[in-house]
Amino acid sequence: MYTTLIDFDSLGTQLGNADLIIFDVRYDLMNKGAGREAYLSSHIPGAIYVDLHSDLSRPPSTNKGRHPLPNKKAMNELFSELGVCKEKQVVVYDNAFGSFSARLWWMLKYLQHDKVAVFDGGWQHWVKSGGETSSKNETRESSQFNGIQLEKNLVSINQVNDCELIIDSRDPSRYKGELEPIDQAAGHIPGAKNRFWKNNLTSAGCFKESDELLKEFELLFGTVLPEDAVFYCGSGVTACHNLLAAVHAGMALPRLYAGSWSEWSSTPGKPIATGN
Repeated sequence: MYTTLIDFDSLGTQLGNADLIIFDVRYDLMNKGAGREAYLSSHIPGAIYVDLHSDLSRPPSTNKGRHPLPNKKAMNELFSELGVCKEKQVVVYDNAFGSFSARLWWMLKYLQHDKVAVFDGGWQHWVKSGGETSSKNETRESSQFNGIQLEKNLVSINQVNDCELIIDSRDPSRYKGELEPIDQAAGHIPGAKNRFWKNNLTSAGCFKESDELLKEFELLFGTVLPEDAVFYCGSGVTACHNLLAAVHAGMALPRLYAGSWSEWSSTPGKPIATGN
């Protein structure tokens, strides 16, 4: 069972396994159709395409951010449509260092499906390593998925101020308020620390070793328990990369503020901090 990451050799030996389901979540924030086009051109054999915008952000939602997280009913309907069931080992990949894959990984963890892992290194690593590819548009075989959410792992906008430790997963320049290319205001939630999600990666684009990540997260959390730390980002997507990295390091799953900066910065009366 793979519960955080899966490497090239391990995935390669699993291809064709009836209990394996692979999701391709390649996406381009500037061109919403690019991910599906890339999938139709070439993908890992057997992979089913899942769209960040229309699948992983479908209504009804839990928040008012740019990529609103579906509520429990909508998530269960999605994963039923995608054929997920408790026997299936799910593997997710993208072409953005796991930043989109981690969103789907977290959603299944939130619904207590443990057998889900992100392919470390993503599509680029698969191609570079000589992995087999296909251009077949895979069909979805439905199932009956009925996950029960871990409510403590999701934080609403009204709960943020009560959290002991809040961590911003965006680029430091956005955290500091030096620039804001997407959302309505620049800056961060007052009191939040910053850990850019790309700090989880090596120069080759794969995740750092678990012991190295453990040291970094222990320093970040200090005396706060991992399960009490709250992560956010721009729209609740790349924050999940930090959650994945923490669990891969051997820690308990931290919490997610899914509305993130896009919701916070557009809500009247919410305070904004800049700088460090």
